[in-house]
Amino acid sequence: MIAIFKREIQSFFTSPIGYLVIGLFLVLNGLFLWVFKGPFNIFEYGFADLGNFFLLAPWVFLFLIPAITMKSFSEEKKLGTLELLFIKPITLWETVIGKFLGTFCLALIAILPTLLYVYTISQLGVTIGNLDMGMILGSYFGLLFLIATYTAIGLFASTLSENQIVAFIIGMVLCFIMLYGFESLATILPTGPMMLFVEQIGMMAHFESIARGVLDTRDIVYFTSLTLFFLYLSINQLKNQNR
Repeated sequence: MIAIFKREIQSFFTSPIGYLVIGLFLVLNGLFLWVFKGPFNIFEYGFADLGNFFLLAPWVFLFLIPAITMKSFSEEKKLGTLELLFIKPITLWETVIGKFLGTFCLALIAILPTLLYVYTISQLGVTIGNLDMGMILGSYFGLLFLIATYTAIGLFASTLSENQIVAFIIGMVLCFIMLYGFESLATILPTGPMMLFVEQIGMMAHFESIARGVLDTRDIVYFTSLTLFFLYLSINQLKNQNR
């Protein structure tokens, strides 16, 4: 597993992919938060907090994570090297987890520079340094859980096709459905238990719950279970292809 993880990290930073992903994430967030006029612009928002960043980041990663993971198994299948993974002295679980951790770490590196936003926002308030750090930490935790789930979904999509573009589209659509699809579906249902149930299936409700600074075990179990579920689907798909 460690060898697969190191290979993934090395492949990201020996090619333009890693730098491109990190650069795109920071540039897109920076433009929407500080330059472009609109609902995400912090200066127009009028409040010194990072709420807009945590609203925007899931949508940016919705495109970037599938773009990173699309080659994970698609490229192996296209080049005919997937069979080599089956005969190596490592289990499929270790292979999938190694690729998962590689992508997750790349996203984590992309997030680290945004900690500068915390300092910047703290200096913009009427009272310097008056920030709700509990909410900010909760939002970062929520974003990490969201990224983990995106990564698992992207890996699963990569096992479905040897065409990287197809894998990217499938991964992006699945991520969108899990993030916003169920919440949108809930809005057309009559108010009641069914609406709440459908809403809780989606990731947005759980992400917003953690982002409020409350680490509810139900939200943590939800993201952990969903991540493990898609990792299991990835392994099951690979097993079926090896038969």
